Amino acid sequence: MVEKFYEELDALKAEIPVFARFAIGMLEDSITTLKNQDVGIAEDIRERKANLAEEHTYIEEEALRILALYQPMAKDLRVIACINQMNYSLYRVGRIGWDIAKLSMYVADQPFIENLQNIFHMGDLVVAMLRDVMEVYGSNDVSSLIELSKRDDVVDNLRSSIFRECLTYMMEDNRNIPRCIDYISVSRHLERAGDHACLIAEKIYYMDTGERVEIR
Repeated sequence: MVEKFYEELDALKAEIPVFARFAIGMLEDSITTLKNQDVGIAEDIRERKANLAEEHTYIEEEALRILALYQPMAKDLRVIACINQMNYSLYRVGRIGWDIAKLSMYVADQPFIENLQNIFHMGDLVVAMLRDVMEVYGSNDVSSLIELSKRDDVVDNLRSSIFRECLTYMMEDNRNIPRCIDYISVSRHLERAGDHACLIAEKIYYMDTGERVEIR
């Protein structure tokens, strides 16, 4: 019984990195879509949306089944709790990728404001945060997760900077208003994705150490 439990728990744990690569890939590709105004990539992200939901549901149901069947305790219980939260956060990251891609499809034929490059830098930072957090998942060294809050501050500051820049462009020329509103929306999406990276980091830290920390 115990051996079977750990076999199933290990299999469930192994699903998370695969799901993470899929969800983070959707986010990264959405930034490329926005930058290159590539509707083809956006359509591909739309196709991936169903697979994202399917894998999210599978992980959720497996976690609940293992929880109900084996009633784990201590660290094993923390592992399942962590997997549940990571599953939700990664699903949201993938959905954020779709939201950005969807917006990119609507504005693909609109003129681009070249000076607003911070939004792409912000996207790269958020993707790097998510990937670095997933590198720690399953390792024995969670100390680097604490530093993530500083990187999240940079992302938050970039969102504020993009908002101010957009206000300036909108006041200079009202023809910039639709495009700038889009940029502000994307920056908020990316900020939320960064928050999910911090939330995942908190849960991994708790899973490994049994101690709760605030990383945001």
